[in-house]
Amino acid sequence: MSGRTGYALVPASYVFLRRGDEVLLQHRTGTGYMDGHWAAGAAGHVEPGETAAQAAVREVAEELGVRVDVADLTLLTVLQRTDGSDAPIEQRVEWFWSVEVWQGTPRIMEPRKCGGLEWCDLAALPTPVVPHERFVLDGVRTGTLAAASSFGYSSQA
Repeated sequence: MSGRTGYALVPASYVFLRRGDEVLLQHRTGTGYMDGHWAAGAAGHVEPGETAAQAAVREVAEELGVRVDVADLTLLTVLQRTDGSDAPIEQRVEWFWSVEVWQGTPRIMEPRKCGGLEWCDLAALPTPVVPHERFVLDGVRTGTLAAASSFGYSSQA
């Protein structure tokens, strides 16, 4: 045992709306985290009492104003990540989903946090993309993304 205390996992769900080889990305602004970067169209923490899939559906409605059914979500990977520190808030587990079917037209629902939405070709993503999300999108594009993956650890396994 290492003697470390306070280890926690912060759970989150990310959703990439897909249109063929394109993915809907948002430009982060005013959040205090990775502002100026491109990121998943919808993402957020899993709330108490909900599953990761339920969180994904809720986040899509809250951030993009469209409705998604849980049955239409495709799990891309479960990513365990860290920033390399021992800080409990930086020990994360994140479900990455894609969806190709939704009801409504995606639009910016949180203008204080989103400076724009753009359909981007997976082979020509804008820069910069949030690094761990870029890792997932590159894996989707190349077909090398594992069902369970990790990011930010000195030895990836």
